[in-house]
Amino acid sequence: MICEVCVDSVAGVRAAKAAGADRVELCSNLLEGGTTPSSGMIRQARTIAGIALNVMIRPRAGDVLFGDDEFAIMEADIDAAKAESADGVVIGLLTADGAVDAKRTRDLIVRARPMSVTFHRAFDMTPDPFEALETLVGLGVERVLTSGQEATVLEGLPLIAELVRRAGRRIIVMPGGGITARNADRIVAGAKPREIHFAALEPTASGMQFRRHHVFMGGELRPPEYDRLATSAISVRSVMAKVSE
Repeated sequence: MICEVCVDSVAGVRAAKAAGADRVELCSNLLEGGTTPSSGMIRQARTIAGIALNVMIRPRAGDVLFGDDEFAIMEADIDAAKAESADGVVIGLLTADGAVDAKRTRDLIVRARPMSVTFHRAFDMTPDPFEALETLVGLGVERVLTSGQEATVLEGLPLIAELVRRAGRRIIVMPGGGITARNADRIVAGAKPREIHFAALEPTASGMQFRRHHVFMGGELRPPEYDRLATSAISVRSVMAKVSE
């Protein structure tokens, strides 16, 4: 069982490695589903040996119907990830009717090689998951991340199990979305995946002693300024212990 941990910091990469995870998906803005991290973050993360590094390629939050400028940004971000020696990239593009954008996905795959390519949970927004799966197989994507087109993996478990069965050895179907130490064993037993994807975040207080509570760095809809979620090595170990039982 390969365990991939979704992280949003270099400290998260260190925590995942300390816990024995196989790979991280490095993102920014996890509150918005993950966007592309900076080149500086990728470079610093790459200095940590002994853990594989996949990089999210998503130019903004929201839907995955991208315009020409956004697609050009994705191309440039793939080039940057390759230049920083990332092991893989994570992409997801749909057409307006919800189908996998095969042409643009193919273009990005070609650009990414020899890095591996994961298709992210854009897959969960497609109207026909089996058709989407076959499209991704035909494109040569290594893996697809999915919650089974439900809010959480546990709810989407029946579909995930069927996707794993249909995929066989052609593509890796990687469950992700709401996996915790409380449900990881049920998910593995129910779907029998080869890989799983999860975040292991715990509240972490800011080290700031002086605080100006009426001033904020963001807009009106915002997380607490002095509290954040950080990847916890203990939480990673807890999930991994469940899937190895």
